[in-house]
Formats: sequence, C-alpha cells, structure tokens
Amino acid sequence: MAGAKQLCTFYVGEGYFGIPVQQVQEVVRPQPITPVPLAPKVVRGLINLRGQILTAIDLRFRLGLGEPGDPAKLMNVVVRTDEAPVSFLVDEIGEVLHVDDDTFESPPETLQGDMRELIGGTYKLEGKLLLALSMERTVDYGGAPTHTKESSLTIPSCLAESETKSGKGM
Repeated sequence: MAGAKQLCTFYVGEGYFGIPVQQVQEVVRPQPITPVPLAPKVVRGLINLRGQILTAIDLRFRLGLGEPGDPAKLMNVVVRTDEAPVSFLVDEIGEVLHVDDDTFESPPETLQGDMRELIGGTYKLEGKLLLALSMERTVDYGGAPTHTKESSLTIPSCLAESETKSGKGM
C-alpha cells in the first residue's frame, strides 16, 4: 500500500482521534495519578509507570472538551517526545488503523478553539471522521516536560521555574 500510514486510534468525548503508531510507546490501563500543585489544568498529574515518572496530559482539557465522566477510568496512551515519554489520558482506546494518504484532508473549517490548533488534518473513513492529532502541538501546552539532573522525575517547566524562584531549589 503506497502512501499508507498506521495510526493508533482512541476516543476523547465524541471525537475519534489518531496519532502515528511510531510515536506510541504503549497503551496502559488506568493508573493512579498524583496531582501536581500549580500545574496547568491540562496536566492531570504524574503517573509512575514501572518506575518511570510520566506527565499525564488530560486530552479532554487540552482539546477544550471539559471534565471527563469518571477520571479514574481514563486510559493512558504513552507517547514518545523529544524530552521524555508523556501519557495522554483518553476515554477509550480504539485500534491500530491503516489509512491511505489519499484520504487525508485539511482540518474542517468548523473546528474551533484549541481543537482547531491541535488537529493536523482528517481522514475520511466509512461512517466516521478520524482526526489526526498533531503530537508536537498537543504536548506543547505551555509547560513542556523538564528533567532535573538529580532525578529522572519529569515535571512541567512552569513548576520548575516557580520552585527555583521560591528558593525551593532543584
């Protein structure tokens, strides 16, 4: 299949989204989340995935869709970024889908706000529309992950800056 891609798909609210399979590290069941004080609302908290601390980005908030029905049931799509792996919290996991580049189109004009900024395009499928999420724009929420030299802890940079200014040190 020339010009084909594999996308990992998932649902957030009523939306059906996909990201390139190569950028997905793994899909994990709901995990306990530790809230992070002063973090942006899109950062639901941190999860401990087999000893690796990951920032958990709530895609409902990131896409401007509001609070999930039951936050304890959110699934984790762990994605690779230049900085460190990040967990996208989604309502439901879909499947790995093969899509043809011929079915790719620009984002619809009807998309508004945050969603318009985060969608790189769409794929027309039989009976539904698959929204291609831009990984780079989605993880750039104004608090890109930052690593400390003392540990492998991944924290939002806005927290690192506030701790440094308050003298709590890094």
